[in-house]
Amino acid sequence: MAHRVTQGIRISVETLFNNTFYKDQKIHYAFNYKIIIENQSNDTVQLLSRHWEITDALNFTEIVDGKGVIGITPILNPKTNYTYNSGCFLISPMGSMKGFYTMFNFSSNQKFKVIIPSFKLTAPFAIN
Repeated sequence: MAHRVTQGIRISVETLFNNTFYKDQKIHYAFNYKIIIENQSNDTVQLLSRHWEITDALNFTEIVDGKGVIGITPILNPKTNYTYNSGCFLISPMGSMKGFYTMFNFSSNQKFKVIIPSFKLTAPFAIN
């Protein structure tokens, strides 16, 4: 599990290889990931948006930007957490993801970035 704390917000990531499938006569590798966003600060914050950099073993990088996570912009009170599951597809059996969340601190009325730690996506059969 990967972890990172930025300004009192702890991000933890677990990954799971899901399966392979064919699309447009190419094999794709499906991965799931679980993110736990833990507010360890004394301030109430809201997750506004996300930025992902998804890179496969063939060095292809996809950038994903969007509002919230899975369509939700959760508010986290002090000492609470929010967990969600999502996934991605790669065209190779290995890759990685990293990124950041843009959050809003209600106490300071300031936006800030929370780093999502880099984490590996690896199909078990690709490991020697």
